[in-house]
Amino acid sequence: MTDPRSAHHEDGFPDQEQEQPGLTDQTVPTPDHGEDTYRGSGRLRGRRALITGGDSGIGRAVAIAFAREGADVAIAHLLEEQEDADRTVRLIEQAGSRGVSFAGDVRDEQFATGIVVDAAERLGGLDVLVLNAAYQKDRDGIGTLETAEFDRVFQTNLYGLLYSARAAVPLLGPGSSIIVTASIQAFQPSPGIIDYAMTKAAQVAFVKAAAEELGPDGIRVNAVAPGPIWTPLIPATGWDAERLATFGQDTPLGRAGQPAELAAAYVYLASDDASYVSGAVLPVTGGKGL
Repeated sequence: MTDPRSAHHEDGFPDQEQEQPGLTDQTVPTPDHGEDTYRGSGRLRGRRALITGGDSGIGRAVAIAFAREGADVAIAHLLEEQEDADRTVRLIEQAGSRGVSFAGDVRDEQFATGIVVDAAERLGGLDVLVLNAAYQKDRDGIGTLETAEFDRVFQTNLYGLLYSARAAVPLLGPGSSIIVTASIQAFQPSPGIIDYAMTKAAQVAFVKAAAEELGPDGIRVNAVAPGPIWTPLIPATGWDAERLATFGQDTPLGRAGQPAELAAAYVYLASDDASYVSGAVLPVTGGKGL
């Protein structure tokens, strides 16, 4: 058995800073997406999936797992993340699945809508939509929160989510699923990322309402709520050296999680194993309660 306290990087993280959106090769240590560890067993064979924010971090880990479980996978990413996206597509193809990437910003309604239609055309249909794209930034306080930054968080985390979900619903059939990457921040909000936490709470409301609406059509809607996970988004958040050095250390397991540790949660929710699971928020938090 693996001791969960020491299964991955146990310490804090070195002082570093990136511009948004954050890139994998500039993140120290490199996040573990399951490249060398995830083993599939055909649980998603024949499915077609679109993952927003699929180039790195949690999105890349999910893309790898889906592909190794037999799914064809399309990912959406920012143009600045093209190198990360190309690497993810290669990993999808190495698993024997079709991989497609789309560069753009989900804040753009035309792009966020078009990727759904284009993914369905390129993959021959759409069965799983993972709404994972997100933006967060450290804030000094409510009194200095700039409207442009507030807009960017809401437009990325909520508007983009709704644009893609709205376009996907007519394309999804019975047995399909929508999976949202929410956050422990929806339940335990931190003042320093208050606008991000607000969007994550709204995502949980979306999941519960959409599950009720779409259940009669045989479409399941769920969320994964990560705790502190080491991805390129973290050094791009703007936290100081002390915050990075203690990142994840306050969990009961005593460390931050790695993207690879979330992949199986998404596979479960996308698979027939979760055929009676809808409207759920699955925590992967290192023991922190929701």
